[in-house]
Amino acid sequence: MLQLSEIWIYPVKSLGGISLQQAKVTERGLENDRRWLLVDENGHFLTQRQYPQLALFQPAIDAEYLTITHRKNNSEALKISLTPTNYHKKVSVKVWDDTIDDALEVSNEANEWFSKALEMSVRLVYMPESSRREVDKNYAISGDEITSFSDAYPFLVIGQSSLDDLNNRLKERVKMNRFRPNLVFKGGEAYEEENWYEVQIGKATFWGVKPCSRCIMTTIDQESGEKTGKDPLLTLSTYRKAGKRVLFGQNLLVTVLESIQIGDAINVISTKKLPQFEIEVS
Repeated sequence: MLQLSEIWIYPVKSLGGISLQQAKVTERGLENDRRWLLVDENGHFLTQRQYPQLALFQPAIDAEYLTITHRKNNSEALKISLTPTNYHKKVSVKVWDDTIDDALEVSNEANEWFSKALEMSVRLVYMPESSRREVDKNYAISGDEITSFSDAYPFLVIGQSSLDDLNNRLKERVKMNRFRPNLVFKGGEAYEEENWYEVQIGKATFWGVKPCSRCIMTTIDQESGEKTGKDPLLTLSTYRKAGKRVLFGQNLLVTVLESIQIGDAINVISTKKLPQFEIEVS
C-alpha cells in the first residue's frame, strides 16, 4: 500500500520549507508554494545554487501573515501580509528562461530586511493569481498548465524508499529536505514514482510528466546552509544518470483539484516506461 507521508511547501523559492498535515491543491501547485521570490537588482531569481545561505531563512504561515526568521542571527522577524492588494508595484522578473511581467513587489520593508540579511541588494516579489506562467508544452497534458516560481513544474513527489536506497549507498545519510519535494510517500519500491503516469492521491488526480533533474543544490545542508561536498549528487550520478541528467523524483501536473492530507492512500492508475540509466560499473 502506498500512503502519503509528508507534505511540504516552500513559500519563498529556495528558502526553508514548511511541513503540513494537509494542503489545498491548486493548478499552479500547493497553496502558497513558491508564490514569493527573491530577485537581484536585474530582476533575476536567486536560489541556493549561488546563495546556499538562503536555506537559513525559515518561513511560517498563519491566516494573515507569512513570517520569515533567520536561524543564525537575532534580527526581528519579517511579517508579510498574505493579501496581495497590499503589495505596491508591478515588476518584471526572470526565472530561468521565463519572464514574468506581472510579478508584484511586496514592500520596501521586505526588500530592506532581506538586503540587510544577505548583504546585497535584493527585492521580494509575489506571483498574483492573474499571472500565467506555463510549463514546458513538451510535457503539458492539455497545453495550458501553469506553475508558480518553481523551477519548471508545480509538484514534485519522491518515495521514502528511494531516499532509503540512496542513503544505503552513501557514507553519510542525507535528509529528504535536500531534494525539496512537495509530496513524500511510504511503501512501494525505490524509484517507482518515476514510472508513474496517472496517479490518484486521496481525491486529487495527478500525472507524472517528467523525472526531476537534480543539481548542486542537493549538496547543500538545509540546516547549516553550507555545501557538504559532492554527495549525494555524485553517488546518484553513478546509477541514476540518463544522458547528461541525474534523476531523482517525479514532476507532476494536476487534473483533479482536491485537498490532500497526510495518510491519504495513493492509487497508481497507469505507468509509463522508465528512463534508460547509464550504470557505472565499479
